[in-house]
Amino acid sequence: MASIAAPCQAKMETFGVESLDLQYVDQGWGSPQTNKSLAGNTIAIGGQKFEHGFGTHAVSTLRIDLNGSAERFTAAVGVDDEVGQKGGSVNFRLIGDGKILWESGVMRSGNPAKMADVELHGVKRLVLNVGDGGDGSSWDHADWADAKIVMSAGRPKALGPPPESVVVLTPKPSSGPRINGAKIFGVRPGSPFLFAISASGNRPMTFAGDHLPDGLSLDPLTGRITGKFEKKGVHIVTLTAKNAFGTAKQSLKIVCGDTIALTPPLGWNSWNCFGRDVTDANVRAAADAMVASGLIDHGWTYINIDDCWQGGRDTNGNILSSDKFPDMKALTDYVHGKGLKIGIYSSPGPQTCAHYEGSHHHEEQDARRYAEWGFDYLKYDWCSYDQIAPSPDHDQMMKPYQVMCAALNSVQRDIVFSFCQYGMGNVWEWGAQIGGNCWRTSGDITDTWASMSVNGFRLAGLEKFAGPGHWNDPDMLVVGYVGWSAKVRPTRLLPNEQYTHISLWCLLCSPLLIGCDMTKLDEFTLSLLTNDEVLAVNQDPLGRQAMRIVKEGELEIWAKDLEDGSKAIGLFNRGEEKTKMTAKWSDLGLTGSQKVRDLWRQKDMGTFNGKFQASVPRHGVILIKLSPR
Repeated sequence: MASIAAPCQAKMETFGVESLDLQYVDQGWGSPQTNKSLAGNTIAIGGQKFEHGFGTHAVSTLRIDLNGSAERFTAAVGVDDEVGQKGGSVNFRLIGDGKILWESGVMRSGNPAKMADVELHGVKRLVLNVGDGGDGSSWDHADWADAKIVMSAGRPKALGPPPESVVVLTPKPSSGPRINGAKIFGVRPGSPFLFAISASGNRPMTFAGDHLPDGLSLDPLTGRITGKFEKKGVHIVTLTAKNAFGTAKQSLKIVCGDTIALTPPLGWNSWNCFGRDVTDANVRAAADAMVASGLIDHGWTYINIDDCWQGGRDTNGNILSSDKFPDMKALTDYVHGKGLKIGIYSSPGPQTCAHYEGSHHHEEQDARRYAEWGFDYLKYDWCSYDQIAPSPDHDQMMKPYQVMCAALNSVQRDIVFSFCQYGMGNVWEWGAQIGGNCWRTSGDITDTWASMSVNGFRLAGLEKFAGPGHWNDPDMLVVGYVGWSAKVRPTRLLPNEQYTHISLWCLLCSPLLIGCDMTKLDEFTLSLLTNDEVLAVNQDPLGRQAMRIVKEGELEIWAKDLEDGSKAIGLFNRGEEKTKMTAKWSDLGLTGSQKVRDLWRQKDMGTFNGKFQASVPRHGVILIKLSPR
């Protein structure tokens, strides 16, 4: 009798995750480190050291193709000991084919490692995800130590993000005039007044303003309103734009009082594109591009110089510009001559972040010089102030901004005051009290999904601190060509991630500061920045920051009240798979029928009762407006 052979058993092989191509790790700061912590040290969690694994930084994602041939994943996870007392809190998750297989819960620096041991039989794609623990991503140095995948066949393979098509959703503007931009504008008594009517449509175009108050005049060819108020008061002006295809009208409320920046500033900043290499020529080219591209016709206003313009001080202590900026007054005149405004940068410490001259002990001199030069905006970056206050308490965090605020208030010019101190000390709780018009809520943004998403979505719960004249700021925009140097490159954000970026920043009433080289605007980037219905959400006169209404795993719904009684709603999918989402009227405090309009497509979707459903792509958004029927 012939014997029957026993069935062959699959040969198991174990692979260390550090052997995969870690270039595909998407993380919020720095680069993944093979067999090291993020800072390049031996991996250590809760006093225990590990020879193998990889160090990363929240928010972090690694996608792995298993081809259905994996059996088990094991790892020890935690916050690396290198962060010490600086904090750090993270949440590790293993996601298989869109389902959460294991979650660590919030882990903090000093906690012992937790063991992940998960069966993977049949799983085709595994995602290693590190969240920020819910309190921002500062010092979130996370370790996947001794991370191993057991395979029954083949090898695991790290994956890049799935490909996406570039789809332009914003319709082309009509030939007829449309007045865009802010509907309310604040100015202080005695300060120079400059407001350029933003209007799209074919040129030539003429402008008018009915009920323009005494002290102001309007140029009918450029639409620029200039002059000066001497007394406080509120004035309603009817603006008119006219061309061969029709006439558009819109009311503008001018408030002469103590508060400026009644809507979030819209403009450009040099840092994310040119970094340390910025020059006078770059700034002039940005102003030229703001006009030539038509961005100025959609409400974009500021051209802001970041760090690296300074050239030391003269014998009297007055700040000087460097050879790269030979004549600051000529530069501001050039920008103002285009109907735009211009901003500058400094630090309360002795040096800026790039080690140029700061404003410490020269605050009044610098404020006077900025006003003499004609600047309209100041970004004030904490940086070397930690030499003055190494472990600042609440009062020490406020002090340098109070000093510069007093200096700015002593000059007869409206200068928007932007605090840049990365959200330390819960700046949103006191920024408005000491004169801030906007304040950073997080560290510097980079052009990754991890960085952009954590900077933006962490503003949940901070809506009560934002309003006309004072805004939460999750940092600048990272669409278009960026690079932080003279060598710019396309953003690493995928198209859907860019739609999420602009939609979220508009819902958050964030300052919108374009960070790209505007001389290289492509059609897609320009469409992101010129959708007037989307920008109107940011510039709504009510000034209400959106609230997060629903959070179910990676799905979030945010809602923002608008002045006309409608609501702007963002359905965000932070997950890895396209997902159907439902906005329920009961969650939004609504009843009855609601008209739904797709703001990116500028298209009415119909009337809905009780809820609205839509499929939302990976890392994407559906941005709608709900209005009572």
